[in-house]
Amino acid sequence: MSVVGWETSDRREHLPADWPKRRTRQLRLDGYRCTERLEDGARCEREAEEVDHVNGRYDEDTLTSLCSWHHGKKTAKEGQAAQRKNMAAQNRKFRRGESHPGTLRR
Repeated sequence: MSVVGWETSDRREHLPADWPKRRTRQLRLDGYRCTERLEDGARCEREAEEVDHVNGRYDEDTLTSLCSWHHGKKTAKEGQAAQRKNMAAQNRKFRRGESHPGTLRR
């Protein structure tokens, strides 16, 4: 599976015009620290380099500051979920109503 990098993506085109201002504001609000919670409930200690959004929305209540590691982990998880959803849709589209002749028992 190939990963599309930020440099080759069209994602920048979908950002609001004031994204740099929103991004800086969110990083300041979060103290330039990752907001992800670890398994023990403690907050990640890493510096936040990235600001994540939810469902294509860039409202203040959908933004969160993340370190690169947690952002990559979240993005990969979302990508895998989308891939599973697409595969399930394809499988439903091409599902046969009858068994393949090679699998019939005599």
